[in-house]
Amino acid sequence: MQCSVPLEPGRNSALLEIRDVTRSFYGVSALNGVSLTVPGTGITGLIGPNGAGKTTLFNCISGVIPPDGGRIVFAGRDIAGLRPDQVSNAGLVRTFQIARGLPRLSVMDNLMLYGADQPGERVLPALLRTRASLEREEALRARAIAIAGRLNLMRVIGNPASALSGGQKKLLEIGRALMAEPKMILLDEPVAGVNPTLAREIGEHLQALAREGLPILLIEHHMDMVARLCDRVVVMAEGRHLAEGRFEDIANDPRVQEAYMGRRWRNTG
Repeated sequence: MQCSVPLEPGRNSALLEIRDVTRSFYGVSALNGVSLTVPGTGITGLIGPNGAGKTTLFNCISGVIPPDGGRIVFAGRDIAGLRPDQVSNAGLVRTFQIARGLPRLSVMDNLMLYGADQPGERVLPALLRTRASLEREEALRARAIAIAGRLNLMRVIGNPASALSGGQKKLLEIGRALMAEPKMILLDEPVAGVNPTLAREIGEHLQALAREGLPILLIEHHMDMVARLCDRVVVMAEGRHLAEGRFEDIANDPRVQEAYMGRRWRNTG
């Protein structure tokens, strides 16, 4: 029987609001006043051609780099310029296109490492092994087992992360994000380089999480995945918000076809 992981219910209003965000590198603009909102429910896709600024925007939202200007408001709090750990502690957690787990640690240890309120992060609880710290460690272990169960990672839970397949590493990325007890997850190309079977499995996991109330914002280049998963799609081009709406409407928007999908989409659509 698959273990369920309780998640905080989503909200119908915007949970993440981005207003006029700018970012330049050595005088070259990567973000040119991006504005968009992400609701507290469902899966929102962020698409656009290479160089559109999608990953730069993710980096600004998650605190990897600070924006030059604009506001990033999450759950009513302006998080622009906060460190990544502060953003994560606020409940906004991201994954990366290339898995960033610790390769020599087991799947279990990788999951445990990302649990919130680690007792080992403070000197006295780590040394004294108090009852409270032991209880918290056991709670984190139980959560890690539940997450590994729901993501079909139990059969490899004792294996080092380096031994996992590409798809399993993507699942571990999602699992680590869930260990942080997020209010929203940002996923950077969750099925890039993954075989079709595991890509479908990852998509099913994401749909299940969204149904349980965890909102997701994802960057993805596989249009079939975007069409299948996303309730709403936002298109970026040249560092700006270009269009948004249902996938069907986006796919038929001439601006999107010209900027992103181009001739290949028109010929195959």
